[in-house]
Parts: sequence; C-alpha cells; structure tokens
Amino acid sequence: MRYLCASFFPLYMDKDKIIGFSLIALLAVVYFFYNQHEQKLYLEQKKVDSIAFAKAHPRSIVDSSKAATAISAATVTTPDSATEALRKTQPQSYFGQAHTITLENKKLALQFTSKGAYPVSASIKGYKTSSQKTLYLFNGAGNHLSATLPFDNGKSTADLYFVPVIRNEPNGDKTIVFTADLGAGKKVDITYTLPADDYMMACNIKLTGMPASSLPVDWQTLGLHTEKDFVNERQGAQVYYGDKNDKYDYFTIQNGEKTIQNEFAFNWVGFRKQYFSTVLISDEGFGKMDLTHKSNTEDTNIVAQTKANLQLPLKAGNNEQSATLRWYIGPNDYRTLQRYKIGTNNIGLDNMVPLGYGIMSFVKYINKYALIPIFYFLAGFISSYGIIIMLMTIFIRLILSFFTYKSYLSSAKMRVLKPELDELRAKIGDDQQKFSMEQMKLYKSAGVNPLGGCLPMVFQLPILLSMYYMFPSFIEFRQQHFLWCNDLSSYDSIFNFGFSIPAYGDHISLFTLLMTISSLFLAVYNRNMTPQDPNNPMMKYMPYIFPVILMGMFNKMAAALTFYYTFSNLLSIAQQFIIQKYFINEKAIHAQLQENKTKPATPSKWAQKLEEMQKMQQQRAKTPPRINKK
Repeated sequence: MRYLCASFFPLYMDKDKIIGFSLIALLAVVYFFYNQHEQKLYLEQKKVDSIAFAKAHPRSIVDSSKAATAISAATVTTPDSATEALRKTQPQSYFGQAHTITLENKKLALQFTSKGAYPVSASIKGYKTSSQKTLYLFNGAGNHLSATLPFDNGKSTADLYFVPVIRNEPNGDKTIVFTADLGAGKKVDITYTLPADDYMMACNIKLTGMPASSLPVDWQTLGLHTEKDFVNERQGAQVYYGDKNDKYDYFTIQNGEKTIQNEFAFNWVGFRKQYFSTVLISDEGFGKMDLTHKSNTEDTNIVAQTKANLQLPLKAGNNEQSATLRWYIGPNDYRTLQRYKIGTNNIGLDNMVPLGYGIMSFVKYINKYALIPIFYFLAGFISSYGIIIMLMTIFIRLILSFFTYKSYLSSAKMRVLKPELDELRAKIGDDQQKFSMEQMKLYKSAGVNPLGGCLPMVFQLPILLSMYYMFPSFIEFRQQHFLWCNDLSSYDSIFNFGFSIPAYGDHISLFTLLMTISSLFLAVYNRNMTPQDPNNPMMKYMPYIFPVILMGMFNKMAAALTFYYTFSNLLSIAQQFIIQKYFINEKAIHAQLQENKTKPATPSKWAQKLEEMQKMQQQRAKTPPRINKK
C-alpha cells in the first residue's frame, strides 16, 4: 500500500497539471455550446436574408423545381461534419443551391441558373408553336454555356454556384451579374446585358487573379420542335459558321451525327432550325472550333443537338482577363439578321436564311437583289401574303411578257410550216438526219428560229427556282392564313389518310392538287399549239408524266410555294389565250414566211454551226467503219 501511494504520489501532488487539464475540458464544453448557439443564429439569419432577397426580387429568382414560382424561403440543411470539413478547404462557390433567374425584354424571356451562370431556357415573344403554345427555342437540362478556368485543374464554371445581381439600366436594358468568389483573390464574373428591344444579348466573362491568354468554352443547345412538320424541321436543321468578312460555310445532317473542326478563322457559329436560330459571336474571333451536330435523338420533342468547343481569346487587364461575346437568340428574319455587323462589316448572319445553295447558289442573288426588295415593298402596305404572292407573280409575268410573246410567235410560225414539214417527212421517209437538215433549210429560208420558243423558259426557270428557295425559308409566311390554308409556311391539308402513301404522304394538299391539275391543263393546251415530233414519243408524254411526279414531291412543300406555282400556271394559260387570240394572226404570219423564202437567206452563226454538225454526222453514217487487219 505504501508502494502504491508512493508511486502515485508525484502525480497526485502535480496540481498544475490537474488544473490545466480541467481548464481545457471546461473550454471545450463552453466552445461546443457556443458553437451550437452561433450556428443556430447563423441559420436563422440566412433564412431571413433569403426571404428578404426573394421579396426584393420577386420576378428574378425562382425555384429550380418550379420555374414560374418565386422563392418564398430558402431550404437549408445542417451540413454534416464531413461536408463541413470539405467546405473549409474549398471555395464557397463550390457549394450552394441552384436558383433560376428570369431576364426579359420586349423580344425574349430568358431563364438563367445560378449554378453555372448560363441561360437554360429561351422563349421568343411574338411567336407561337404550331400548336399555339409558348415558343421555346431551347428549354431545360442539356443547354449550357460554360468555360474551363485556369484554376483547380481546369474547374468548369458549370460546377460553380454564382451570386446574381440584377440591374435595370437607365436606357431600358437589363443586366444580370453572376459572381463566383474562389478565394485567395480569385473571382469569376459573368455579365449578361439584354437590350430593351433586341434579340442580341451581350455576354462578358471576367477572370480575376487567374492569368491566361485564352479561355476554352463549351456550348451545347438542344433545339426544340416548334413547327408543324417534324421531319421537315429536322431535315432543315443546320450549323453555320463564318468570319467578319461575310465568308461562311454550313453543313446539314438529316439523320445521324457529324463532327467538324474549324476550316478557317471565324467569328461566329450558329445552330439554325427551320425558322429560329441561336448564334455565338466573338468580335475578336475564336481560336479554334470543334463542332458536333446530332439529329438522331429518340426524343421527338428535340429536333437536333449541337455541341461546340471554342477557344475564346482573353484581353489582359490589371490582374484581370476578360472576353466578350454576343449571343443571338431569335427568328431567322432576313432583315433582322442582315443588320448585325462587326465594325462596319456585315458578318453574313442573313446567310442562315437559305435563298439558294449548291449548284443553284446563283439564284440567291436574284432573291437578294430583286424578289426580296419587291416582297418587302408590297408587304409595306398589303397585309395579306397571299395577295402579295399574286402581285409578285403578275409583276414577273409583265416583265417577261416580251419574251413570252416571242415564244408564242415562234410556235405559231412552226405551226404554219407544219404542212410543209409533213410533206418533207413523207418524201424523205425514215432518214431522220436528212429530214433534220431539210427542216433546218426550210426554217432558214422562212426566217424561223427553232429555239425562239425556249426564251421564256430560259428566263423564267431562274425565277421559279428562286421562289422554290425563298418561300419555304421566309419566316414572314409562318402561320399566315390565306383562303383555306392556316399556315403558308407549311403544307395545306384538306384531308388526312391516317396512314402514309409511299412517294406521296399521309394527307392531300389542295394547293398541290390544283398545281398538278393546272400543269396538266397547260401541257394539253401547249401540245395543241406546238407541232409535235412523231419520231420522239417520249417527249409526247413527258409533259403529262412530269406534273404527276412533282405532285408527290410538292405535297409536303410550303403552301406559299405551291400556291405560287398554281397561280403562275393560271396566268400562263390566260396569257397564252390572250396572245393567241388577239396578237397572233397566222394568215399574216404564213404570208410573211412565204415572202421570206424569196429573199436571200442570211443564216446566223448558230444555224451555220448546227448545219455543219448535221453534215458531219451524215458523213460519218455513210463512211463504213475501218477494220484492223493483223
């Protein structure tokens, strides 16, 4: 017992150590209760601040689960010890709760998420879907614009929680500034400015304390189905990209996926749907581009998915680097897209309204410099777009009336000479080459140009092709009513089968049916007015087969286009009847041709060339083939 007491006696007698341990234990107990009290006060204050902020911004911040409901209170959970420990080692912007903030002007209503600081939804005012609902160009998850920061092994802004501040500018513009504090003097500010009455939004990205020369940017858009014909809408989805000098390129993919890399230095890249587009523009240009366009998504509400990996140059400042983008979200309106520039240069956004491409690219100049100015001139004082189409057709016919008259006059001359041609054919027999030469001699002596009837078609064909590209591309025809048609930009359906007929479709378009009937009637009328070649039976039936073939192709075309072709056919029939009845006298023409035969012929160079070719062919036919003897 004495030994035990002697062993513990020094510890028992060390009063300083006992007092020290006691004080430490007491401080630990006090700190524990104090920390619990302070955390309770902090959570209560944070709840009060959240309610106050929601009341101060009733239209700006909404619950992410209910995009249209304002926040009434913030839901906060007490972090566990592991999360709290992680928070102490990482920036505050790594943790938070995502909210949705709405920014509106006269043209757009945009919803941004505070996690990532980018718009997740864009509705375009003044337009409706084919089912008359709010028109969203994109909406929901899968739409983002993010940057890879030179911080924390390439942290993405999409993973940061930003603090939003909304400002109403004196000129009516609206600005929202998203700030993410990364600690240690590092910060990210993303500012969006929406003009009071425009589709073009400005975006500024500013990095503080993170020096870099360029910023990798990822952009993804899921274009939503908005039009009547989903198949046509998906087939028309395209990606465009161009520079500040109006040089551009594009690609279309109807079903599948395609990836390209930048082929030249460019300033803008855009995803185009049938009537709406979203475009990113950098005045300084993008350093690189990787584009992926996908249209084989199983979701029938999504037309296509576009991804772009871009390299955005940064401007160096005082411990700051910044980059500026412009973001167009709006309709493919030709005049609207045409006015956007970089400096004084038209950057060519209007090229996203396809007015002619491929081997038919030449017709876009007819549209730009002739038909579009006429269209907008008439639209300035006429509200019915169907009447505008009729007036444009009449105007074009009046311009081409001189050539049309020459064509009908040439056909009348050949009709007058038909009895003489029949005599030649009976005299010569089946020798087609000899008959062709004698026919040319007869035409030459009578002063008839056999190609004169082709002039109206030569001049009219580019106009027909121009209309083919212009009418389905012009958003002005979208959801415009005319007669029985509810939407001139899509097909008019008077009856739906409930099933699809191959090479025709699942409905009957009345304008297409009328176009076919009028084309067949015009073919019959022309056949009676034009001499036929009995040695070419295929040409005899082609005018009747061709309109029937086109009926299947045009059955799903825009009603504006099929109505134009229908009205054009009716005008052709009326014009031909009037010219034949009141302006062409076949007896006088016959007398003139007989008089021409007595005059010395002055053949044209083309007639001489044609005659020489016929003689060469006739000579080859008479010369027996050589046989090589070994």
